[in-house]
Amino acid sequence: MLKRMFVAPDPGRTRLRFASRAVLGIAGAVAVCGLAGHSLVAAITGGLAALLALFTVGDATVRGQAITTALLPAVGFPVLAVAALLHDVPVARDAAFLAVMGAGVYARRWGPRGHSLGVFAFMMFFATQFLHTVPRQLPELYAAVLLSLCAAAAVRFGAWCYERRLPPAAVPPPHPGAGLARTTTRQAVQAVAGGAFALAAGQVLSDQRWYWAVGATWWVFVNTASSGETLVRSFRRVLGTVIGVALGLVVAVPLNGAPVPSALIVAVSVFGIFYTAAVSYTWMMLAVTVMAGVLYGLLGVLDPALLALRIAETGVGALGAALAVLLILPVTTHATTHAWIERALRCVHACTAEAAARLAGSGTADPAPRVAELEQLLGKVRLSLAPLVHPMSPLRARKERARQVIALLDACADEVRGLASIAADPEASHDDRLAAACWRVEAAVEALTGPAERGRASLGPAEVPHGSVVEPALAHLHGLEKALAELADPLHSPPRTPLIGA
Repeated sequence: MLKRMFVAPDPGRTRLRFASRAVLGIAGAVAVCGLAGHSLVAAITGGLAALLALFTVGDATVRGQAITTALLPAVGFPVLAVAALLHDVPVARDAAFLAVMGAGVYARRWGPRGHSLGVFAFMMFFATQFLHTVPRQLPELYAAVLLSLCAAAAVRFGAWCYERRLPPAAVPPPHPGAGLARTTTRQAVQAVAGGAFALAAGQVLSDQRWYWAVGATWWVFVNTASSGETLVRSFRRVLGTVIGVALGLVVAVPLNGAPVPSALIVAVSVFGIFYTAAVSYTWMMLAVTVMAGVLYGLLGVLDPALLALRIAETGVGALGAALAVLLILPVTTHATTHAWIERALRCVHACTAEAAARLAGSGTADPAPRVAELEQLLGKVRLSLAPLVHPMSPLRARKERARQVIALLDACADEVRGLASIAADPEASHDDRLAAACWRVEAAVEALTGPAERGRASLGPAEVPHGSVVEPALAHLHGLEKALAELADPLHSPPRTPLIGA
């Protein structure tokens, strides 16, 4: 886990910029709230709104991102009002919380915008429980959220809009299906059931911090597409929380709410959340837990017993999610794995084609966005295969095959990154052999994503010439062909069900 965190590729330093911009945007939002004279509760609510806007809004275009950001108050403000009005009516409050939870998961069927709005709605309800919001505070909270969203938007779309230079990659979900065959429908039902269990068990543990259990169940479901993924995510959430609490005892408790060092720790935690999200859910949860501990210190309620309670509530929430995905409309891992591996392979071909066109002299071809998309797709593949490669998985043969697939896809990504780097060099020139090699890569991808019989077809690697200006590019293509040829065996060979293919 530690090794993957520090050696994970970051093409175009996208994760670094993502995290750095988040710190700037959220700090700006909190500063604006402070200058406007808002209370600490309002500043925390505004900071959370800015964090969600910067973290969850992931439309494929800058214009789409701006529209989604502008729509956040439309779903957040009514939820804030309902949660505040029902604060002292437990039965109605709990029912409304579960309804928002189910709707938030179901909204993922409408793509990135639905996902962002669903997360924002749920977290606004969660924030009212965290901060004990009452109706008289609503005008101040609305103003703080608006100011914070404007501050975050000014950074994202004005001061630091790196997407204009490197368009964000759109990674659509697997085929949705219809009715109960639709993953989002099944997961919405699962989330409500798991949330109901977490809510009831969480209130047994604490009538003040029960919402932690519901929040844990919610975040386990976010960005997962199968039962196996959800189970692994549950384990990682608990692990990250336990490590985060241990670190919080060393960092957050001694601070005792001191403003300046607390603000610095929150900034570091925010950076950690954004920087690690794409590569390690455990590390992200560690950062979230430390940040939550420091915020409780600022609110004057932090002590070791509270951190211990957080572990218990998180465990209950993770258990609720695990029971729900195992017992209620389970979504198998196989179909999801098939979809993500196939998309990753097709993206490998698209990256290669863009690089070859660039080397041929095209002024519009640019492999960089495709490389960024490939990194996202590989993250989805790792998440989908996580249940198979988990140390506790009893399926040893499939575990080994899954590890081979991940290793060979990583090798493909390495070759693609190298090829894209060469294509970006204005001194590089075209060679007819590049086009031929790209055709062979396309044929290899078609063989792997077609029926198993075609997937086992043997493809000869490209010849690597010497003394040519394009030799490095051809060498990368040769390595890519070799990795694709080696993928045929773990993807389509026995034992048992193929990882992909029919």
